[in-house]
Amino acid sequence: MKFEEAIKELEKVVANLESGENGLDESIELFEKGIKLSKECQKMLDTAEKKVRVLLADGSETDFAEDKE
Repeated sequence: MKFEEAIKELEKVVANLESGENGLDESIELFEKGIKLSKECQKMLDTAEKKVRVLLADGSETDFAEDKE
């Protein structure tokens, strides 16, 4: 699954949970699915960040959290 697909699926899960129209069992299943998707997305982001770091490797490391103005 691609990152964009996983995010869209996660958004659907969140919207479904927020609707409040699910029973307890279905809500728990949706929550579990959401957690799995969230972890999968984080893993993909971590992998992409590592690739960017390798591509930008020029002796100096850039902090991704730094806001450049």
